[in-house]
Amino acid sequence: MLVYVFFVILIGVPLMMTEFIIGRRSQSNVVGAYRKLSHGNKGWITLGIFGIVAAFLIYAFYSVVAGWTLNYIVLSCRGHLSGKEPEAITQLFQSFTQDSFWPLLYQGLFLILTGSVIVMGVQKGIEKISKILMPVLFLLLILMCVRSLTLGAGAKEGLSFLFKPDFSKLNSACILSALGQSFFSMSIGMGAMVTYGSYIRKEDKLFNTSLWIAACDSFVAILAGIVIFPAVFAFGMNPASGPELVYIVLPNVFNSMPAGTLFAIIFFLLLGIAALTSTISLLEILVAFAVEELHWKRSTASIISTTLVFIIGAFCTLSFGPMKEATIFGKTIFEFFDLITASYLMPIGALLMTIFLGWFFPKVEVKDELSNGGTLKVKAFELYYFVLRFIAPLALGVIIISGIAN
Repeated sequence: MLVYVFFVILIGVPLMMTEFIIGRRSQSNVVGAYRKLSHGNKGWITLGIFGIVAAFLIYAFYSVVAGWTLNYIVLSCRGHLSGKEPEAITQLFQSFTQDSFWPLLYQGLFLILTGSVIVMGVQKGIEKISKILMPVLFLLLILMCVRSLTLGAGAKEGLSFLFKPDFSKLNSACILSALGQSFFSMSIGMGAMVTYGSYIRKEDKLFNTSLWIAACDSFVAILAGIVIFPAVFAFGMNPASGPELVYIVLPNVFNSMPAGTLFAIIFFLLLGIAALTSTISLLEILVAFAVEELHWKRSTASIISTTLVFIIGAFCTLSFGPMKEATIFGKTIFEFFDLITASYLMPIGALLMTIFLGWFFPKVEVKDELSNGGTLKVKAFELYYFVLRFIAPLALGVIIISGIAN
């Protein structure tokens, strides 16, 4: 966690600022941004297309998990998770994910929900929904934290597991994992922050905005850890990771605590809100491109993008069941999409972005945008520019090489 926070400050914040600079300077989507700022240089326009492809593939496989969460909200509300033995909960998850109909249905419903928000636009859709969902997310997190921390002596073990440093485990794999997580968590390299940057007002301070986003993102992640691990340890469960922790271990935890059904509903609702805010960002990248570059209506762009994502995403969903034998380089379709975006498309896109702004785009214009036309003092500009040109590319290169090596 300490290494993760270090990389968020050293790499994450400067890279987010870089995307914001590109977005606000161009006032355009991720493809249009590179076209305008490179004065039509087709080589750099390809970088924008890189972001579109990354966002599309991430949305395709991320919507699978978002659909699972929607299903578990329904299961929790209907009480179908309560009173079940651990083996039954495991079987419930496996039978659901391997089914050929229900996962597709819930994936489609989540995509429709996301598309409905995007159709309403930036202010009436994204901004309005976010102003409702973000406070609800925070309040639910606090409520779950309080409950988790009052579960007895085992909760202290969970906090120790989460916060007590064990420097014997601080090896290269740990450092690379923290570096990759800091990069992925802040949605760098797929055009989301370029797209949102185009909506930022000229008088807003990009450094402050980036710092606040990084701080809130990390704070919410830590709160989620406080929700999960004390509860897991309090009931002697295995602190696993990934789908097993969320959809198997935690339902068992809720079954073991008083009013467990209520807290299961709250937790999966919380997870659903977090997923929705992420899918909104992903779809907005695609829609902004279609509206500005292809001149489609926003509703048309949302419907077509959602339909295409569902078609491709269906293969990811079915890779857990009927299509699990269909592999690409030894990976299921879901695993392949995850691998190619996290290990290649996003870090390579971010690396090329640092080269573009740090070595191709005029330094004076970078400073002008960061200082809001010279109205702000940017005391640490030279440090930022050094990180942009040397430190960030080096870190991203390490992520890419380690991905290839693995």
